[in-house]
Amino acid sequence: MKNDSKMIILLVSILLMIGVVMIYSSSAVYAYRTYGNSLYFVLRHLAYVAVGLFAAVFCMMPPAKKIADNSRNIMLCALFLLLMVIIPGVGKVAGGARRWISFFGINIQPSELAKFALIIYLADFTSRKRYLIENFRNGVLPPLFITGITAGLVFLEPDMGTCISILFVGVVLLFVSGIRLKHLRTIAVWSLPALCTAIIIAPYRIKRIIIVFNPWKDPKGAGFQLVQSFIALGSGGFWGTGLGMSKQKLFYLPASHTDFIFSIIGEETGFVGAAFVLALFTGLVWVSIRIAFRLRNVFASRVVLGISIIIAFEVMVNVGVSTGVLPTKGLPLPFISYGGSSLVSHLAAIGLILNMAREVE
Repeated sequence: MKNDSKMIILLVSILLMIGVVMIYSSSAVYAYRTYGNSLYFVLRHLAYVAVGLFAAVFCMMPPAKKIADNSRNIMLCALFLLLMVIIPGVGKVAGGARRWISFFGINIQPSELAKFALIIYLADFTSRKRYLIENFRNGVLPPLFITGITAGLVFLEPDMGTCISILFVGVVLLFVSGIRLKHLRTIAVWSLPALCTAIIIAPYRIKRIIIVFNPWKDPKGAGFQLVQSFIALGSGGFWGTGLGMSKQKLFYLPASHTDFIFSIIGEETGFVGAAFVLALFTGLVWVSIRIAFRLRNVFASRVVLGISIIIAFEVMVNVGVSTGVLPTKGLPLPFISYGGSSLVSHLAAIGLILNMAREVE
């Protein structure tokens, strides 16, 4: 386990370094034009890295049992923050969505924290009541209800991408806990109509799905971002245009330092650099899952597994969006994209993995 922990630290460190370099490369021109300081985003990102590392160390300290005992309090705090977000005048609106709350001038995105709070809660519930998991009323419905409430509050912001990731990790954790297939089918029967309705009631979501099949049909409208992402990835070729040499970051590709940073990685470092980043994530998820299956503590095992699932899901969605495989969703690339709440919460989650891994060292 010591080797696994060292490997996780190494992989995350490399991803963080790549993130710092690519955020500076992709945001310097935009930051200079907007704020008069080319280092604006990268300096803030470094501050978030420092806070995230502190959060990781903090999450490594308490024993697994203490975390499990406080899982309900952690979940209640996350739900309270999600409720605060949707209250007009409290939640901060940006880009047409109300996803942030401000504390002393610092913006926090509670949905990022709620994902991992839910994992801790579900890991505790399914480990304590694992003998009831085949009983729908007592073993499945309570965690399913909390998962639904969490996803529903995030959906109201609105944040469809995070909502889906919450539902996904919730169902997967219930599945590995031994939920019966007929109960899983029941969940699917309930969820699919709700998901379809959520898409239908928002025309822009339908447009995002349709445009994936042919973004060139509307290259200056709905397909603009995807077309620019294709141009960035295509321009990179096999070896890339070179660090700092991206043209798409020059006000062509929106969100080039956040949701579409993978496109800039592909443009500046080519197929080789993009494949290297994906290899790092694959290694991180693989080692984390290996830790999860080696842990004898059921709670610890499911916490690590849940975090691994979230990271893998977010990477697949982010890369899928950048490459046009999936509709545009606002999920950042873990450890690399600019974004304080995402970075801090993911580093805290890595601290939890290292904490749980220590239980059997």
